[in-house]
Amino acid sequence: MQSMTGYGYASAYRDERELAVEIRTVNHRFLDLNIRMPRSLLSMEDVVRKQVSAALSRGHVDITVTYQNHREDASFVELNVSLLSQYVHAVEEMVVHYLPDETDLPPASYYASVPGVLTEKNSPEDEEAVTGLLCEALSGALNRVKEMRGREGDALLADLSYHLNCLSDLRDKMEVPAQEAPALYAKQLAARMQAMGVSVPEDRLAQEVALFSDRTAVDEELSRLKSHISQMEVLLSSAEPVGKKLDFLIQEMNREANTIASKSPVLELTDLAVKAKNEIEKLREQIQNAE
Repeated sequence: MQSMTGYGYASAYRDERELAVEIRTVNHRFLDLNIRMPRSLLSMEDVVRKQVSAALSRGHVDITVTYQNHREDASFVELNVSLLSQYVHAVEEMVVHYLPDETDLPPASYYASVPGVLTEKNSPEDEEAVTGLLCEALSGALNRVKEMRGREGDALLADLSYHLNCLSDLRDKMEVPAQEAPALYAKQLAARMQAMGVSVPEDRLAQEVALFSDRTAVDEELSRLKSHISQMEVLLSSAEPVGKKLDFLIQEMNREANTIASKSPVLELTDLAVKAKNEIEKLREQIQNAE
């Protein structure tokens, strides 16, 4: 079993290019990806989505990609010839027409400092090389996430198994008061009739007990609850993601426990049903983090 809580970090370095991937995952009903990556790599977002979706089936996943290109040709300076010409021409006119006593024109450094004359730009990336780094780092981070989710899953499985066993024991205990309820009702009804001095024919008393038994019978609910517990035991031993199936089973278990509690004719059975609902709630809380 895998938990949905995990963390992983990995980086890849090649040919003076460095790319790192950080992944954090928490529980979510479906697979929900939140990807943050440099604008220059946005065209590769689909690569990230496909690789993560192939590795994880559920959870909210935050993915952060950072990239640095240390190559000498990673960037270049572009000269805006048109803008420079306009500045040079304007300065020359200013000197000639307005500052006739000035003999020196500004040095080149002056023009270089003018906004827009020189612009640093990034060179086009080698998409194939960067994609290779991305896949390598992403694979490493995902492996670490799955390792952590596996360790968390082992602890989750132990807790789920414990509460499922408790629920199974409670279900078995319910059978005794459920089976004894009609006989107890018949005895109590006969005692009340006798205390009131009322004589009731045996067949009429039997009919009343039969109606009571039909109205309060929980055999079917107990049988279905036992089946759900068996199905959950099978799912907990599966290596596949079973979180959604477990969610469904928990809903069905809770429905059966509620019905048993509402139909219960005796305090002992009611008490056991309430305890069963408590165990089911503990299972439900833990299952929220199962992949």
